[in-house]
Amino acid sequence: MPFLTIEDLKCCFSLFCCVCGVGSLGLAGNYASAGYAWATVAFFFMAGANTYATWCLTKVLLVAPKTIFTLGDVGDWCMGKVGRYVATIAQCLLCTLMPIVFLVLGSSLLVVLFPDSFGQITWIVLMAITLLPVCLIPTMKEGSGMAAAGCLGTIVADAIALALLISNMKDQNPTGITPPSPDLTFKGVTTVFGNLALAYGACIIVPSLHHEHSEPERMPRMILFALTVISVFFFLVSILGVFSTGCQTPGNLLFAVSSTTLGFTASRGWVILAFLFMQLHVTIAFSVIFFPVFQILERLLLGLHKIQEPQIDIETPALDSVGNLSKEKHPEPLDDYAAPGAYTKVSILRIAMIAVCVVVAVIWKDHLSALMDFVGASTSSICNMILPILFYLKTFWPTVGLPEKIMGIVFVAVSCFLAVYVSIQTGKALFTPSSVESNAVFPYCAEKFQMVVFTNTSHYKY
Repeated sequence: MPFLTIEDLKCCFSLFCCVCGVGSLGLAGNYASAGYAWATVAFFFMAGANTYATWCLTKVLLVAPKTIFTLGDVGDWCMGKVGRYVATIAQCLLCTLMPIVFLVLGSSLLVVLFPDSFGQITWIVLMAITLLPVCLIPTMKEGSGMAAAGCLGTIVADAIALALLISNMKDQNPTGITPPSPDLTFKGVTTVFGNLALAYGACIIVPSLHHEHSEPERMPRMILFALTVISVFFFLVSILGVFSTGCQTPGNLLFAVSSTTLGFTASRGWVILAFLFMQLHVTIAFSVIFFPVFQILERLLLGLHKIQEPQIDIETPALDSVGNLSKEKHPEPLDDYAAPGAYTKVSILRIAMIAVCVVVAVIWKDHLSALMDFVGASTSSICNMILPILFYLKTFWPTVGLPEKIMGIVFVAVSCFLAVYVSIQTGKALFTPSSVESNAVFPYCAEKFQMVVFTNTSHYKY
């Protein structure tokens, strides 16, 4: 048996497509705010914690009943109704806040792509209108192609932005001036947790991959391989994005090359291409990540998608995975929408959800970086780090060795502390923006380097 089969590699690719998204844009900014030493410590802690948490979830699924299909189901099986409510609410919040991030980011990209046209608020509304038809499709059973296209959009956008940043800074700085280091603060170091928690986020799709795989016992191996590859990619993006600009690296790679803040004017054509590829990702990811919340709310508010036992189909039995006759027939999700008036109610609910996201996106349109960190710290960390480890420890506590227990508890304790602290700090920028406003062009740097790019030798009189 090979280390990874073709089916295993397909699952690994699905994980990569899920994780490789907008969170990668802020990885270099983590090093700009926390410095090489602390940012590297934070990166490897988060890589280890997320990999371990995702591995934990697969181990729980291997011993859970076959009727477990969602993170909420896992929570119910491990910790009862409290576990279901916590997991479901956290997932709903994550899958609602992420589309808001996409609206803010996408509208910011469109403002740059089409200067002197519409303002950001208009672009937010237009984005929501154009994405509405996709969101009104009843189900998305075949989403692998869309996920792959969105992942490709992110990779290409990151690659173009990194190439533009490195090449232009090299031309801008031929004398080899060393980029400045950040003015380290506790807040600056800890807030990288939010972006890293947003960047890593595979646990939501793990239950689906587990059920789709013909040999789910191979999932732990696939998780370790896929998350290792993802971590290597993230680390390369982080280092390549920061080494030429230091603490003056913006929190978003794309905006680093679309302005003249760093003292150069990048090729307009390449900037547009990078923005278009990221816009492709945003457009696809908006609808894909919204669908779980649609279905959860349709179950709670409209009574659809009720959990049912498999029905018996006497006339058309099927063959199960080992070739035996099976008479189980699972209800099709589309059947719920075929009921009289059901699709009309569903459409109204989904339109209302998107309208709420538009309103919130308009309110938070000037705080993209804080919004991304807030989402990562407040919801993504719960769904993708804290809960999976707790579920695992609750399930396997008698058989887990003491070193692993200590490691799991440390991961959970540190993650909980940082989740609360970073959520509060970034929440201030969202809910009380006047108290945290700063005029600094490069806020991560010491005061000397906060207003003018470090390559301006006449200003700094090198």
